[in-house]
Amino acid sequence: MAQRIESVDILRGITIVAMILVNNPGTWGEVYQPLLHADWHGLTPTDLIFPFFLFIVGISIFFAYKNKPNNIETYKKISIRSLKLIGLGLFLNIFLPYVPFLKDLESLRIPGVLQRIGVVFFFASIIYLNVSRKVVFRIAIFILIGYWLFMGYVPFPDGTLPTFDRAPNNWANYIDLNLLGEHMWKADYDPEGLFSTLPAIATSLFGILIGGTLSSMKHLNTLFLWAIGFLVTGYVMHLVFPINKAIWSSSFVLTTCGWGTLILGLIYYITDVKHIKFGSVFKYAGMNAITIFFLSGFVAKLFYLTKVGNTNIHAWLYDNLFRYSFIDDKLSSLLYALMVVAFYLILSYLMYRKKIFIKV
Repeated sequence: MAQRIESVDILRGITIVAMILVNNPGTWGEVYQPLLHADWHGLTPTDLIFPFFLFIVGISIFFAYKNKPNNIETYKKISIRSLKLIGLGLFLNIFLPYVPFLKDLESLRIPGVLQRIGVVFFFASIIYLNVSRKVVFRIAIFILIGYWLFMGYVPFPDGTLPTFDRAPNNWANYIDLNLLGEHMWKADYDPEGLFSTLPAIATSLFGILIGGTLSSMKHLNTLFLWAIGFLVTGYVMHLVFPINKAIWSSSFVLTTCGWGTLILGLIYYITDVKHIKFGSVFKYAGMNAITIFFLSGFVAKLFYLTKVGNTNIHAWLYDNLFRYSFIDDKLSSLLYALMVVAFYLILSYLMYRKKIFIKV
């Protein structure tokens, strides 16, 4: 960002660290409940992580492009960055650490976290460059209301009424299954599917609005008013459109933006208002967020797929370094994840000291 706000870097870093933590347990069979996603409807701390990142993408868009000319060169840079993110995500999905190096394209999962970030970044940036903040707000609301009405009330081609439950009577799954087929995470849903990316764009659009609030003179009280508005509206909407990360429901967008704004406001008060040194270790990760996240996913895949005798590197490390009879299995699994987090925090600190900042 051209104008760096320390609290934004810290929240971005906390989000990336949380992503790495929940993605790298010692074993998926032993994980504390708050470190797992909700089974379907509902909200756990883990469910907050990805929307927080997209929310911060919106904040970053505001500061990065508020003084950029609305011309073909700017659109070219936005497009290239978006394609890079999508390409990195597809690379993670397709890569294998052995010959033939590439996964079977017939079953390659097309969606993914980085792919969604790339798509959301592209559309949110284009919208921001072409309309006022008031119109950004209206577009976000239009997306959320339209998504709710379509998901809940538009009948399927055979006349069946939709539901917000898992497949088959779910529009998000229906559209993804018909367009992606076997290129999905699971047959009954993909958490980064095509149709649910639409409300994810609204998440970043709200981030753009919060970025504008941060750049104004009277932002702290306004931030908390935004947070209350998001939370109240989100939990009220939950009564008619349940909070659900898997389909990125409209109530999920509002609620997670509310928690993101509230936490950002608290960090902003501590660091940017009171100038209390806080969370520098997270700031370092936040300044190389995409790089750290990509590396964590790449190395994790290498560890899972590279054989060591009759097991793999991941299982070998977990079994030999963290599993002891006197330690609870869930605690052992968490300690492994914390080791992974510590490694990437150290790496991000070293990159910061060496002034290595990789922009995707």
